[in-house]
Amino acid sequence: MPGPTADTTGAQSTLSRPSDLTGIGRTGVVVLGGLVALGPLTTDLYLPALPALTADLHTNPAATQLTLTFSLLGVAAGQLLFGPLSDRLGRRRPLLAGLLVYSAATLLCLLATTLPLLVAGRFLQGMAGAAGLVIGRAIARDRYDGVAVVRFLASIGLISGLAPMFAPMLGAQLLRVTTWRGTFAALGVLGLLLTVFAFVSLRETLPPEGRHGGGLAATLRTISRLLRDVRFLGLVLTSSFAFGALFAYISGSSFVLQQVYGVSPQTYSLLFGLNSFAIVGVTQLNGRLLAHRFSARALMTAGLVVGAVAAVVLLLLTGVWDLGLAGFCPPVFVMMASMGVVLPNSAAQALTMVEPAAAGSASALLGVGTFLCGALVAPLSSAGGEPSALVLGAVVLECSALAGTAYLVLCRPWRVAA
Repeated sequence: MPGPTADTTGAQSTLSRPSDLTGIGRTGVVVLGGLVALGPLTTDLYLPALPALTADLHTNPAATQLTLTFSLLGVAAGQLLFGPLSDRLGRRRPLLAGLLVYSAATLLCLLATTLPLLVAGRFLQGMAGAAGLVIGRAIARDRYDGVAVVRFLASIGLISGLAPMFAPMLGAQLLRVTTWRGTFAALGVLGLLLTVFAFVSLRETLPPEGRHGGGLAATLRTISRLLRDVRFLGLVLTSSFAFGALFAYISGSSFVLQQVYGVSPQTYSLLFGLNSFAIVGVTQLNGRLLAHRFSARALMTAGLVVGAVAAVVLLLLTGVWDLGLAGFCPPVFVMMASMGVVLPNSAAQALTMVEPAAAGSASALLGVGTFLCGALVAPLSSAGGEPSALVLGAVVLECSALAGTAYLVLCRPWRVAA
């Protein structure tokens, strides 16, 4: 694999691919946005139902969060499978296969009568749903470069970002007419619909001459070369730890807000949607304005600093002064907003460093790192078995500090040339 081919430092980046969205098409962007949104929907739609699910399966919050942990482990494993597979077979066939398996796994979750069976179904669901996430990013690398990658990710991010905003609201409304099982029925229907739309609308973006052969050995060599690139590894770790801070909130907020601060499922869904709006809004601002005016290094540094400061404030307002809901919500909003800069810029920089034939593997490593970190963090946000805003804040702060350290030590953003 050749070394870095471009530097996503801002508007001055050299674009070797189209700078607009004609390479994919508007319909393709919408479908890809839906496919990438399938991951957040799978995670977030049933969040308001976690307390009810816990009672129905006669377990505790920490054990119930294993359904989140194993879903994320499945996403990590699925990206390792579908990313390299798409480099060998093209993007279309692995994507469609993953969507079909997703629908079958969702049916297993719907019918689960015990927590272990539900955990197994969530693992398969996450693994299959990873196809859209990892292949969507690889398609971006097939067609675009430099700032254009950021803009494309912002375009599909606008669609996929609406998922975490509205998923808990939709889940809360579903709970008015059905049980937690109804959320999985809705996901199953969505999976089938996306399969049909992807089959009709998406065409192959990696031609046969651009694919690599050599089987598993070649894939492992590609992954090994990527991981030996210190800057690429730094971007993966930065993205992973930042996502860990994000997922500490995602996994723990349902219990903290409903059981500690006493809000209803509907109010929880509104607060969750507001914080999701922070990510979506800043992601769009980043892709459409900031990326053309500031270097990616400057944006990443600013986002990491803001996120870390928000984490410190969250810990102080919930643990030291205990200001209740009024102390919890504002710093969380700021922390979530900072992710709209950190996550897309880290992904764009990492993907631009590799050639398209390795984009699937690079995308897989990015995804594995983020979702594996999320899986490890999920149980920590409820450590001790009881919901705690203090514990959640401590986990967010630790992940934020690790993200900043990884970026400074491995990526060395003060250097003119990386």
